[in-house]
Amino acid sequence: MAHARFVEIGRVAYVNFGPEKGKLCVIIDVVDSKRALVDGPSTGVARQQMPFSRISLTEFVLPVKRNQKSANVAKVFDSHEIVKKWNSSNAGKHIEHSLRRANLTDFERFKLMVAQKKKSLALKKELKKIAVKH
Repeated sequence: MAHARFVEIGRVAYVNFGPEKGKLCVIIDVVDSKRALVDGPSTGVARQQMPFSRISLTEFVLPVKRNQKSANVAKVFDSHEIVKKWNSSNAGKHIEHSLRRANLTDFERFKLMVAQKKKSLALKKELKKIAVKH
């Protein structure tokens, strides 16, 4: 199957850029082929139209109805523990890792480089030992 995540009512989405960057929201209605009405009362995203180019669809789908009230969306969002599931998903971990790497200071990047060199050197030594034995 080429595409596994379809635009549908109740699909949880991650905002890629804009004022709400990094927040999760729920698709409440599809406006047209390029925009959706999204709402994220638990994550701080106000109900608004958002272009599909600004959001990434996640694997989570909530059982909400079209144009449901924000309070009801928040209840369903919290009861399904979407934020917790997102943080434990591969996509959530990848984004968290990228943000952590982007916020490193110069000295922290230097320490990371030195640690990677030490790891690489130790690995090469072990591989040489194994190669000599065989």
